[in-house]
Amino acid sequence: MDGRAASLTITDKIPYFLEAGIQPIVLSAITGLKDQRFQHEQFLAWGPAAFRFDFRHWIANKYGRGFIYKLLTRTVSILLAPLIAIEKLLLGYSSQWSWAIPAFIRGYILIRRGKVDVIYSIGSAWSAHLAGVWLKKATGLPLISEVHDPLVIRKDQNDQGFEKPKNRDARFRHYLEAQLCKYSDYVWWFTQGALHYAKVRNPNLNTPGNALGFVVIPGANPPGTIDKADTHQYSEHLNLCHFGSLANDRSLSMILKAAHSLFDKYPEARKHLRVHAYGAPLDSLSHDAIKQYGYSDILLAHGRLERDPVSRMSGREQVAQKMQEADVLILLHGNDEWCAEYIPSKFYDYLWSGRPIWGITHRNPQLDQMLLDRKSYLSADGDEPGIAMALERIWLDWQQKQLIKPVWEPIGVDQAVSSILSHIAS
Repeated sequence: MDGRAASLTITDKIPYFLEAGIQPIVLSAITGLKDQRFQHEQFLAWGPAAFRFDFRHWIANKYGRGFIYKLLTRTVSILLAPLIAIEKLLLGYSSQWSWAIPAFIRGYILIRRGKVDVIYSIGSAWSAHLAGVWLKKATGLPLISEVHDPLVIRKDQNDQGFEKPKNRDARFRHYLEAQLCKYSDYVWWFTQGALHYAKVRNPNLNTPGNALGFVVIPGANPPGTIDKADTHQYSEHLNLCHFGSLANDRSLSMILKAAHSLFDKYPEARKHLRVHAYGAPLDSLSHDAIKQYGYSDILLAHGRLERDPVSRMSGREQVAQKMQEADVLILLHGNDEWCAEYIPSKFYDYLWSGRPIWGITHRNPQLDQMLLDRKSYLSADGDEPGIAMALERIWLDWQQKQLIKPVWEPIGVDQAVSSILSHIAS
């Protein structure tokens, strides 16, 4: 899906693969635009739930979200409702599982025609890895796998992920991780934590005859324009900006609670502090905090930035510009146990902005160290006094026009492709 983090992580690598002489044949869902630079085939998933999901996004891309969208999507939803109920009752998997079926069939045909040398499964969506394993077993071609999000979700820090979940989808993902560690020739994750726990559950990883596992830091491509000079303009407002999705476990409500403490101590800060949210609707906890404190003028939700017909800037270009204009960028990590195995992809975009980052993280030493190495404000999720102290420090630094000057160490996508190719070459 164009614009989503998982999609950008894939598409940003493509130019570097092409430069290295790799000719991709891409099999994807229909929810994004078709790439014209190489063979790109798009498929509807065959299961009713995934068909409904893909159909909605396809119609939205083609006709917008007006009358035609509402008419067609509601009609399809009503017609498919009985089949979706049967699918959920019989299987219980997440909706996108069935995309693996057309991907496997088309991939098998291409392989038999001699057009494919290597199978490369990339997910986010685990159906891509399922299709990859099926193709590996059916054809014997080398399989390399890129796991974006941990397939096994642990409950707490004492849980190693050995217990078979009761939920059927989670149980299948547990099985699929073992299949990747057995049948892939190479498999990589995006954090040290994710690789660590995968090795704990799959001791065969990195043993002869099984997958070679390693870590690839995905990075991000630089925005169109980069201003590394110290030309930041302080305004009458201290602008804290968050980009990306929000949820109750990754909420700006903690910022508003810290702001309430700040205003008690420094009443004048009430006139100057502004928190901007770009890219997604506010979560329910943030809405509740706005009502509780009366901070509708403090937390400003701008939503998703679309292409501007006047400036002709794409949404991504506008996001890069807003990042560079921010006083401080907020990086919310979350509070689930899986944060130990996850780094928000937005972090790599933040690094290109050259602006100070305020990271509020949870049990991830790798992310903490990356933030500290680049001179950032750092707090622990759930540590309300610590979060309040960090906001107070930011306020005092801003007043003196002495916000932290981050170390310029962005991480590009080129290093990710180089790491992948060097591992495979060796």
